[in-house]
Amino acid sequence: MSTPTVNITAPTAVQSTRSKRQWVALAVLMLPVLLISIDNTVLNFALPAISEALQPTGTQLLWMIDIYPLMLAGLLVSMGSLGDRIGRRKLLMIGSAGFGIVSVAAAFAPSIEWLIAARALLGFFGAMLMPSTLSLLRSVFTDRDQRRLAVAIWASGFAAGSALGPIVGGMLLENFSWGSVFLLAVPLLVPLMILVPMLVPESRDPHPGKIDVPSILLSLVTMLPIVFGIKHIAESGFDVLGVAVILFGVVAGVLFVRRQYRLETPMLDPELFRRGAFSGAVLINLLSVVALVGGLFFVSQHLQLVLGLSPMNAGFVLVPGLVIMIIAGLAVVPIAKRVRPSRLIPAALLISAGGYAAIALSGGQISALGIAITFSALGLGIGAAETVSNELILTNVPADKAGAASAVSETAYELGAVLGTAILGTILTASYRAAVELPQGLSDVQQAAAGETLGGAVAVAGQLPADAAAALIESARLAFDSGVGLAAWIGTAMVLAAAVIGLTTLRKAR
Repeated sequence: MSTPTVNITAPTAVQSTRSKRQWVALAVLMLPVLLISIDNTVLNFALPAISEALQPTGTQLLWMIDIYPLMLAGLLVSMGSLGDRIGRRKLLMIGSAGFGIVSVAAAFAPSIEWLIAARALLGFFGAMLMPSTLSLLRSVFTDRDQRRLAVAIWASGFAAGSALGPIVGGMLLENFSWGSVFLLAVPLLVPLMILVPMLVPESRDPHPGKIDVPSILLSLVTMLPIVFGIKHIAESGFDVLGVAVILFGVVAGVLFVRRQYRLETPMLDPELFRRGAFSGAVLINLLSVVALVGGLFFVSQHLQLVLGLSPMNAGFVLVPGLVIMIIAGLAVVPIAKRVRPSRLIPAALLISAGGYAAIALSGGQISALGIAITFSALGLGIGAAETVSNELILTNVPADKAGAASAVSETAYELGAVLGTAILGTILTASYRAAVELPQGLSDVQQAAAGETLGGAVAVAGQLPADAAAALIESARLAFDSGVGLAAWIGTAMVLAAAVIGLTTLRKAR
């Protein structure tokens, strides 16, 4: 009597093919992540060139940086909810096409006003990209262990893009005009437009409900005034305008939350924030990014304008820290299976706080090697913490709400980018204005440029005799570094606050 045989080859082959397709799909979804992170890092290193070419005021320079994450922060929740309704893949494709077209327009901006407008449009289309990529991971990877690794790779994409940005951008800035950095979007978006329909399945909420336009408007009216008010107060001090616009945004936020409770299918379910693991992870992301982006704002300028490094060499100084951030994000995956988030995240962030404190103790007088070491400590802690917190955000929501939850995570990230530049950047700008000493004989235009930003002072110095130029540059560099110590202490406090939040809100999370 013959023994019956069982054919396991076909199912195994199908599983193997499906697994390979999942990881190839992840690689494709990494392209917009790399794009966003490269764009942010490259812009930091292009600030001196933009300052010299377009002669922005200090306020215009900050708005040029801030308007992009500001638009993202205002629209991410709306776009995440829209993706749940019309299809996350479809929204990703629309955003990719728009982002590519506007990037080309930004590359040839003839004025700072044009560039600010282009950055705003990039924020509009960028808001379609990020929630789609993270939420699609939930549908592609149904196994939690695989998803945890996929999220770690996704999160490390920000650090990878940040590492590639200074190197590739530095090469472009040393050989071409500043506009070339925006054209980096094109080679990343073309393969995405081709491969996403082939590899990534469409996903959406099976019971999406109607698109609620008042909720979209209220989310915008909440975010925009609050961020504007913070920027205004940081620059001009407390006054009626700053307080009034923040209160206006808070009132709009209260109306937004009340409307969500009344809707049968809310754009953003407020009940999500009653889960300690979800709300705690969001706050950890917010504070970590404030510290990281704020640090990059002054470190990139210190390396180029104070220490005199080229854009490429300045980028290489930060590469070790960014590589360590990638490694930490991946290495923490097996550790996260055994160690509770309430212990793992605070321990990681204490390392980052130590790096920031070292910059603060230096009082801004820090060498390139010192920046490389301290930034490595910053990247180690934040890289590990963000992998765990992002995975907690995805895991602690129903699958059909993945788009909205991902949008909340990305909103925290982009709002952190806004606040990092607004708070730390504006403190530096105010300190610079108060401390810089301008030489006699400057025209009104030269006084305005040199008195606003360090980049403007370097540009004006190129128009002066050698002795006056040297005196201006020395005064400008000392004025810039005078605010670095205070800004670094604020960054240290933010990282420590994130560690405390992790310790208290994630006790029940596994």
